[in-house]
This record gives sequence, structure tokens and C-alpha cells, in this order.
Amino acid sequence: MDTSTAYGIEAGRALDLWTKLARAFTTFNKLTIKDISAYGLTQPQFAVLETIGHLGPMTIGLLCKKMLVSGGNMTVVLDNLQREGLVERVTNKDDRRSIEIRLSAEGTRLFSEIFPKHASYVANIAKVLTPEEQRDLAAMLKKLGTSLSERFDG
Repeated sequence: MDTSTAYGIEAGRALDLWTKLARAFTTFNKLTIKDISAYGLTQPQFAVLETIGHLGPMTIGLLCKKMLVSGGNMTVVLDNLQREGLVERVTNKDDRRSIEIRLSAEGTRLFSEIFPKHASYVANIAKVLTPEEQRDLAAMLKKLGTSLSERFDG
């Protein structure tokens, strides 16, 4: 069905954009999950290691905000990572209600070992676009995400 005919040109164009964006994300995501699982991690576990590995220790609330997830889901992920010895929960000396999440020595070692390999894998996937196309698409996606967040989450 031609969505432009059924819903108008503007809606048809937007639906076409959404369909292509969703399909591209799904394919890219499946490929990266496959790579991540080779390291014995789930995508959320890897995302925690990556976020803390790059940004440093942070509270659970900030980690949830950075990763766009809820606290309930994060607790399960952190419990599993802590059980594996990859993260530590450290109580803030000045505010005992605040708990900081940081990589353990083993978590730091694992992050340092696997992230460069994963980054190379992602770079290889992205090579279907030229470097200029990658920069342009990244800029457009940032504009889309930021604008939608400001407009609708505001």
C-alpha cells in the first residue's frame, strides 16, 4: 500500500522514514548483539561497562539517564555484573543514600580488552557508508533525537 495515497504525502514520507530507520536499527542492533554475546555479556551488561568505562563512576540514577532505561531494569543488570565481579557499588561517604557504580579491577580489565575489538567490529559494519555519509547520518540522527526529546519530553 502506498502510504502517501492513503495518508497524504507528508505522512507517507514520515512513515517511510520511520520504516527505514527502524529496519536499519534492527539490523545494526542484531549484528552488534551478536558481537557482544561472543564476550559472554548481554547488551545491557555491555552498555553499563561501556558507559562507566568511558565516563567513569556514577550514581545509578545518572547511569539510568545515560542509558535511557528504568531503575528496576538497571538493578537486575547491576546485580548480575556485581555477581560476576565486574562492577562495585560504593556508598557515598557524604550521603549514604547515594550509591556510586564503578568498574572493579576485573571490569576495567575486561572493558580494556573487549571494547577496542567491539569498536573495530562496529566500524567494519558501518563501512557500508562512506566516512562522509557516516558523519552526515550521525548528525541527522542527533538532530532528530535531540529535537524530538526537546519537543515531546521537554
